[in-house]
Amino acid sequence: MRFDPQNPVFVAHPYDVYDELRRTAPVTYFEPTDQWLISRHADVNALLRDRRLGRTYLHVATHEEFGRRPEPDFQEPFWRVSRNGMLEVEPPLHTRLRRLVSKAFTPRMVESLRPRVRAIAGDLVDAFVEKGGGDLIAEVAEPLPVTVIAEMLGIPESDRHLLRPWSADMCGMYELNPSPQAQQAAVRAAEEFEAYLKALARERAAAPGDDLISALAGIEELTEDELAGTCVLLLNAGHEATVNGTGNGWWSLFRHPEELARLRADRSLLPTAVEEVLRYDTPLQLFERWVLEDIEVHGVRIPRGSEVALLFGSANRDPEVFADPDRLDVGRADNPHISFGAGIHFCLGAPLARIEMVESFGALLDRTSELELVSEPSWKPGYVIRGLHSLDLRAAA
Repeated sequence: MRFDPQNPVFVAHPYDVYDELRRTAPVTYFEPTDQWLISRHADVNALLRDRRLGRTYLHVATHEEFGRRPEPDFQEPFWRVSRNGMLEVEPPLHTRLRRLVSKAFTPRMVESLRPRVRAIAGDLVDAFVEKGGGDLIAEVAEPLPVTVIAEMLGIPESDRHLLRPWSADMCGMYELNPSPQAQQAAVRAAEEFEAYLKALARERAAAPGDDLISALAGIEELTEDELAGTCVLLLNAGHEATVNGTGNGWWSLFRHPEELARLRADRSLLPTAVEEVLRYDTPLQLFERWVLEDIEVHGVRIPRGSEVALLFGSANRDPEVFADPDRLDVGRADNPHISFGAGIHFCLGAPLARIEMVESFGALLDRTSELELVSEPSWKPGYVIRGLHSLDLRAAA
């Protein structure tokens, strides 16, 4: 087996390949995607913080000056939305956008959401258990974070069914070499999502409510495009990691019944268990950076204009950092995983994702005497944003 993100066998279990890369080729060029793969924790962590790299290069050069082809014209709506959110920009624009949005994500504000998150999780799990189980992802993992972020933003309940399909289609563009169909779907979703949010923001500007879109609509220095781009990012990033982290996490626990039993016996382990499942089977396997100035990693020169692929899933299994890294340990105390990134693009919603996962895992353990896997799940085809199609369980109160 080799690094092959198009191969379902690799997607299902990339960790042996990562081990080989870390030991023999920690910096290696991967021709199919024209990227340099970086697999060791120390290197991934350092490059995430290195300002000689960026999520974009358009603040310092044109496509042509950077030796890259411009995106095809039909993709313009997608990139317009993406580049008006903070993820795809660099300082000073990133600094301004993050400062404005971070006012809504203070530690105190996020912690204040815990009772509401707990209530939503409890209701979802009660319904799940009452019918004897079902698909944990569709019935608990997805609706919880979508409901939480939609409530924060003030998305009417009648419209929330639109959010997950839009998000899934847009996220398809972040896969390696997305198909023409995936690109078209991402563009269409971006257009629809942007139009919806702009219309809603205009309504809230005229008649503000107690929600984040109303607050953002009242900020004069935030353009309409930036407001839409910011809200799309909050909605997409605000639940993708939680959904896949929850599904991957429970699948990991079912494969380690002794650790699930340990967690069921001691709920105080929930916070460390959440960190551990995020490390053990990382929802975001790869994050890309553009090289803005020549760099050298392990004696390998990576020239300006290159793209590096930082392998989060590999970094999180690096034995130089994690003792016995291929073992799931719900009590692991020393756990500097990088599942939420690092540096200026560290995930703004990480504290909220942690609360959502702790509360949903806790609700499932509190409300069930037994959870049993019905069938082995299959992985969705995506490698970058990696998660299960479904997780079918039997649940007994």
